[in-house]
Amino acid sequence: MRLGLALGYWGRGPDPGQVALAREAERLGYHSVWTSESWGSDAFTPLTWIAAHTSTIRLGTAVAQMAARSPTATAMHALTLDHLSGGRLLLGLGLSGPQVVEGWYGRPFPSSPLTATREYVDVVRQVLRREAPVRLDGRFHALPYQGADGTGTGKPLKPITHPLRAGLPVLLGAEGPRNIAQTVRIADGWLPLYWSPERTGLYADTLAGAPDGFIVAPMAQARVCADVAEGLRPVKSMLALYIGGMGHAKRNFHARLMGRMGYEEEARRVQELFLSGRREAAVAAVPDAFADEISLVGPRRRIARRLAAWREGLVTDLLVSAPDPETLRALAELNS
Repeated sequence: MRLGLALGYWGRGPDPGQVALAREAERLGYHSVWTSESWGSDAFTPLTWIAAHTSTIRLGTAVAQMAARSPTATAMHALTLDHLSGGRLLLGLGLSGPQVVEGWYGRPFPSSPLTATREYVDVVRQVLRREAPVRLDGRFHALPYQGADGTGTGKPLKPITHPLRAGLPVLLGAEGPRNIAQTVRIADGWLPLYWSPERTGLYADTLAGAPDGFIVAPMAQARVCADVAEGLRPVKSMLALYIGGMGHAKRNFHARLMGRMGYEEEARRVQELFLSGRREAAVAAVPDAFADEISLVGPRRRIARRLAAWREGLVTDLLVSAPDPETLRALAELNS
């Protein structure tokens, strides 16, 4: 199982310690470093900055939001950064949810998310292969554009710049069962949310059909600390935000996922508290057991025992969200 460093997205401003943390992860032998985006900092610019200060560590987006860019624009970002970094990019994509797609990007959430995702990946791969001008008779991502409000003069094009790698890995963030099954068919890897080594049976049948080399790269918050309850608090805060605040009360993919993992009533309660403005109560309502099984928190010996379960399962890459070099070093040593 390889290790990756998950830096996420910025809060109020850039974290001045991220480059140093990425360089330390590279020194420790981490395979990859990952950035993401929501409705603030973007995924590609910080990753480019990190690329300029490192030399071997792979560079991943987990995830770049599909609604933020047309598939050709995303492919342009990918091929550019792949060239600048010497072939180190891992392109992780995600659809996001209706609140963000419509509220932030001002676009309709696709009526068929699976079709929209499939078309998006198709266009990205066409650009990266550069075998012919890009064409797609698509429902959501038609190229050339054929809408009634167009001029009808669109011309199929292929990129001026020759991509460094036609097979640049494309990974997808997927949560629903059908979305995960499609990911196995069309992508090079899967970026799971809320992975629990205790519940791998939820995905065993689906992943059994994955091709050789398929990447399974969940993210987990990690922290070496004496007090497990204190270490779990940031995990519970993250869960409360995603379950309560990142989605509509009637359509929240993160809450549904928590429900499928056996915490349906608890997810509903967290969501109710968060949406009513009682955020601290929402954090407190997140079950410690759930937060604990999807993270690596506590004294080093405890983390060592729990890490063994991750290594024995279906995970190929563990993307660690760790706040300090001590935790990065401990995990590198325990995983060696």
